[in-house]
Amino acid sequence: MNPPKIFILPKKATEEARIVSLLNPRYAKPTRYLVCPETGIYEFTKVAAPKTTPRSWLIESSPTGASAGKTDEDCVELGTYITKGADLFIATPIDPLFLILPALAAASKSEKRFFLSSDDHFDSILQDSPHLAEVLRWGNVRGVLESRMAAACETSQGGDELMFRFSEEKLLNELVSKAKKMADQPLPKSMEEKFVTKVLEAPMLGVKREATLSVSQSQGESVSTPESETTPSTVESSESQSSASSLASATSDPSEASTAATSVTEELTTTTVTSTTEVVAATLQASEEVTKLQRLRTAFQFICSSYLVPAQAAELKTMLEERKSSLADFTPLDGYLARIAKMRQDALAARSMGDYSRKRVVDDEEAAERAEKKRKKEEEDKRKKAGQSRGVRDLQKVNTRGMKKMSDFFQKK
Repeated sequence: MNPPKIFILPKKATEEARIVSLLNPRYAKPTRYLVCPETGIYEFTKVAAPKTTPRSWLIESSPTGASAGKTDEDCVELGTYITKGADLFIATPIDPLFLILPALAAASKSEKRFFLSSDDHFDSILQDSPHLAEVLRWGNVRGVLESRMAAACETSQGGDELMFRFSEEKLLNELVSKAKKMADQPLPKSMEEKFVTKVLEAPMLGVKREATLSVSQSQGESVSTPESETTPSTVESSESQSSASSLASATSDPSEASTAATSVTEELTTTTVTSTTEVVAATLQASEEVTKLQRLRTAFQFICSSYLVPAQAAELKTMLEERKSSLADFTPLDGYLARIAKMRQDALAARSMGDYSRKRVVDDEEAAERAEKKRKKEEEDKRKKAGQSRGVRDLQKVNTRGMKKMSDFFQKK
C-alpha cells in the first residue's frame, strides 16, 4: 500500500533532519521538504523516466547500519521490492526566503503595510503549513528564517524584537543578484541550448547546393549517372532556397557503339562534371554582452516561475523592465531580437513568393508534439476499451448492415 521511494540526501545533513510538509511558495500547497536544524532546508527534485520507456527500481533492504540492532518484528518491512516507477528524488538546498514569501505576500495585500514581528508573519500561514510550528522550535531554524526575511523586508527595532515590513524593491534586488550569479557561467546544457542559443540564432538566408554528374564512356557509349547532391540544411524553416541544375550529354558514333557491344574487356573513361550554386547572405552574430543579457533574463524568469506566484512574478518582471539603468539594461538584447524578428519576416515573405512546391519542414518540437498527441490518444483508446464489458466488445463486431436502428421503431407513422 505504501511502496518505498528512492531519495538522495546530502551527506552533511545530520540525523536530526526530517521530511516535513511546508507551504509551497509557487502553488500555495503543502509540499515535502527536508529540514535539518544545522545545515538548512532542502527541496526535492523529482527525476523520472519518460512514459514512453517504462522503467522500475529493484530495491533490496537488509537490516544493516541503524536497523542492525532491531528485532525481527521491527524489520518486518525490510525485504526486496520492485517498484512500479523509476522515480528518483534528489534533495537540493533552497533559500529559506522563498518559504517565507507566502507569509510576506499575505501581509502586503492590505492597503497600509505595517511593521510586524516574525511571529505575526508566521501565524498567517500556520494553518496551511502543517509542520511550520514544530519546525520553528528546531535548533536555529527560526534564526535562519528571520535573517532571510530581512533580505526582502524593511526592518525596524521595536523594543527587544525586530519588526519586518515587506518591500518589493528589496525582493527584486535579491532576485536579480541571484540571477546574476546564475548567469555568470553558462546555464545547464538543455537550458542554454533552448533559451539562449536557439533564441539568439539568426536565420541563414542562403544555401549552397552542389550537383555532381558522372559521365562514363566506353568507346563512344556514354552513361550519365548523378553521384551526389548535397544541400546543407538551414537553421530556420522560413529560409529561402536556391536550386542548381547541371546537364551533361554525349553522342556516340553508331559504328563505335556496335564495337563496344561485342567487347567486355575495354576500359571505361569517366568524366565528372560539378555544378555549384552558392547564395551568400549576411547573418547576425550575438555579441558577448547580448548573450550575457539573455542568460540573465532566462535565469531571472526561471527563478520567478519556480518560486513566486504568477501575479507577483509578473509584477517583478514589469519592475525590472522599467528600471533598466539601476539593475539591468536589456536595451541591446531587445534591439538584437527585433532585428532577428525582422529578418525572419523578410525570409518568410521571400519564401512565400518563391518556391511553392517545396514541402513544409517539420521541426523537432512539432514532431515531438505530434508524437505526444498520438501517444495520449492511444492511451485514451486503451483506457476506454479496458472499461468496456465483453458483451459491448462483441456487439461492436456484429455486422449491422441493412438492420434498422432502434430509434426507427419509435417514430410516428
